[in-house]
Amino acid sequence: MIGISPDSVKKHLRWKAKEGYTLPLVADTEHQICELYDVWAEKMLYGRKYWGVNRTTFVIDARGVVAHVFEKVNPEGHADEVARAVAAL
Repeated sequence: MIGISPDSVKKHLRWKAKEGYTLPLVADTEHQICELYDVWAEKMLYGRKYWGVNRTTFVIDARGVVAHVFEKVNPEGHADEVARAVAAL
């Protein structure tokens, strides 16, 4: 498992230390991976438009095929959902 976000390596390191997160994180500061997976999108908050990531989880099988996509991810309970999807591969 890896996480990808447009945050910098420095931000990732601070967040990982604060949260005790141990999985690898990829800094996609140029949004290349996010754009390939079509999760870099225009969003709106309080009437203000901005660009950001649509939080999405992709389960990719051993052949490199996307086996399952979780969109609009809510972190609570999501790890269990992903574990079930991976176990079903």
